[in-house]
Amino acid sequence: MASYETDEPIGYQTLDGVARITLNRPLYGNAQNGQLLYALDDAFARANADDAVGAIVLAGAGKHFSSGHDIGTPGRDAEETAPRRVTLWPDHAGRPGAEAAYVREQELYLGMCRRWRAAPKPAVAAVQGACIAGGLMLAWVCDLIIASDDAWFCDPVLRMGVPGVEYFAHAFEMHPRVAREFLFLGENMSAERAHALGMVNRVVPRAELEATAQAVAQRIAALPRMGVMLAKQAFNLQEDLAGKRATMDAVFHMHHLAHAQNMMTSGSAIGGVTARDIAGKDNE
Repeated sequence: MASYETDEPIGYQTLDGVARITLNRPLYGNAQNGQLLYALDDAFARANADDAVGAIVLAGAGKHFSSGHDIGTPGRDAEETAPRRVTLWPDHAGRPGAEAAYVREQELYLGMCRRWRAAPKPAVAAVQGACIAGGLMLAWVCDLIIASDDAWFCDPVLRMGVPGVEYFAHAFEMHPRVAREFLFLGENMSAERAHALGMVNRVVPRAELEATAQAVAQRIAALPRMGVMLAKQAFNLQEDLAGKRATMDAVFHMHHLAHAQNMMTSGSAIGGVTARDIAGKDNE
């Protein structure tokens, strides 16, 4: 059974038309277990249902924005029954073979990320420190990304033998040749390089990150609500017509073929890789 270090893995507050949603597992670099992701979905739903809210800031408490999916904390709950369903996929718990991981990741990773991306109110990611693998997914579903000057981005999951994270947006977030480098080498990308490539909107000193993200979100929240909602739909449509959704559908299946191969050859869906292997010695 998972042992949760907090009953409140997500923080929520509103100010001047902006809902600030905060990942709140700083002890573990805001690693994403089911407890956190379902609470995050509740927070997105709450913000989008609140007529006083016009925009969202997604932040992470502590040193890092997010170290990615939880693959090793005491609160890892991958085998446990989900508290509810966000999509129409069934609960994963107790399902045989490759089915359990496939069903769980359709719900928690691909399904939830698509749901948050499609939300009518724009979201601004405020990223500091590490944004690794699953952390990228949370930043990428947001409409804008503000990064602190100490932020860095990385998708090292080819070390697990899987072709990138489940929400495979790499070639839509940066030039395809850069995306290949990013994934094949698994190197850290600085906030400055991410900004130069267009993946990040602004880079600010760490001390200014919260205020800058809040100010940007407030400007969006002050705009006519219907116009903003339609503009967001237009940008999402353009990306999907360019192949974003279809690419994700195809790569999600490749991702799970890789999980199945790992299970057959190593007995572990992630090839026996640990959180320390993913982070790398230089990033601990």
